[in-house]
Amino acid sequence: MTPVELSRTVLHAVRRAVDEGELAVAVLPERVVVAPPGPGGCGDYATNVALQLARPAGKPAPAVAELLRTRLLRTDGIHDVVVTGPGFLNISLAGGANARLTRLVRDILRAGPRYGHTNDLAGQAPELHAAPEVRALVLMDSVVRVLRSQGASPQMHCARPPQDAWVRILGVPSDITIASSDTPLRPVPAPADPTPLGRDAARWALLHPAPHDRPRIGGAENDAHLAQRETNPLFRVRYAHARARALRRNAADLGFAPQPGPLASDGDTQAVIPLLADHPRVLAATAAHRAPDRLARHLVAVADALAPLLPSVLPLGDEKPSAAHRARLALAEAAGTVLAGGLSLLGIDAPDHL
Repeated sequence: MTPVELSRTVLHAVRRAVDEGELAVAVLPERVVVAPPGPGGCGDYATNVALQLARPAGKPAPAVAELLRTRLLRTDGIHDVVVTGPGFLNISLAGGANARLTRLVRDILRAGPRYGHTNDLAGQAPELHAAPEVRALVLMDSVVRVLRSQGASPQMHCARPPQDAWVRILGVPSDITIASSDTPLRPVPAPADPTPLGRDAARWALLHPAPHDRPRIGGAENDAHLAQRETNPLFRVRYAHARARALRRNAADLGFAPQPGPLASDGDTQAVIPLLADHPRVLAATAAHRAPDRLARHLVAVADALAPLLPSVLPLGDEKPSAAHRARLALAEAAGTVLAGGLSLLGIDAPDHL
């Protein structure tokens, strides 16, 4: 439906309401202006026709808007209509960007941390061999996790059993078959013992760089991996996840919950959407290329795109929770869900509190 067609559709709803006695308006508008929603709005288009009709109809603008909303929802080509502010009608088109967004967020929340998991590799049992070195074993463990998320049943092999500290501290599996191979996974080795970093920071330090890049571990480099500041990408990912979880708790205190729905087309919301939609492809590529760094970089991108959205999720001051707040909360929760699921596949914890 084009903007011109939508304008005619809204005007037709107004005329029908007048003809059937629901609105008493002597002079009808010749046209209805529809435009992208402004701040606080949502959907694909918005119109202020209810505010224009309120005085001549002798009704409050929100009441006029609700009357027109009921009629528009019965119209083919319209997915949803939300009344915001003093009586603006925010319209989402069927098959439009907001309808796709609503489905995306709903799919993520329904799947939870398993969003992006498939059975595409069901029946496959790839045999992975790791060089007998800590980074290679951590990399193999993460690749196995991702392969399993795609339905495969991989087998792990190494020429020597992993050291006890690697199993105990880093979470390297102990049930690895002892076998040699001419073509093992052999990333650039860790330049120092990663275990002093602890499980989460050590695994990130080993997995975030591409396999052909040297990981930054040892001495002052360890401080950077443990720093609770924005220069640390792992901190940004986990902080974004914890903020999303905190918003859900704060919203519950205010009496509202996440509800997928249309959102305004602004930078704060639109940056994160394509990244969430791309998550299944990233998991498939990570599995195919045996490259957990792809997933790690993707999580950093999601966290950085989520950050500008977070301040606008909750109502400010005396503002009442609206459909737009519920939709933004659902989007933030979906992003937090993707971050938690991705970290889990890297073998890293995603705490609700930092």
